[in-house]
Parts: sequence; C-alpha cells; structure tokens
Amino acid sequence: MAKIIAVVTTQHEKVGGGAPIFIEPDEKAMQQTAFLLEKILDASAHDLKNGTIVIVNHH
Repeated sequence: MAKIIAVVTTQHEKVGGGAPIFIEPDEKAMQQTAFLLEKILDASAHDLKNGTIVIVNHH
C-alpha cells in the first residue's frame, strides 16, 4: 500500500489533509521542490496535472 508523504502545489486553496504541503509560486518551482523531495525522501513524485504533485512512498 502506498502512502502520500508530501504534497507540492501552486494552488494552496485546493489541497488539505495530514501530509506536509509545500506551496510554490509557479510550475517550475513546484517541479524543483518535488524533485528534491523525491530524492531526499527516497520516494516517487506523481504529477496530477492540475498544479499539484504528490510525493508517495511505495515501500
């Protein structure tokens, strides 16, 4: 079972929940933050194509 461990978004008003949320001003910054979190947390980034990327642990 996968677990969402972080959310990176440009649209803070559309996300919520128990995982840490990283709000970025634009798409480029969002992708950079998601890429770094993916590497740091040894997880996978999944782009929802709506201004939000979820970082998921598949272990």
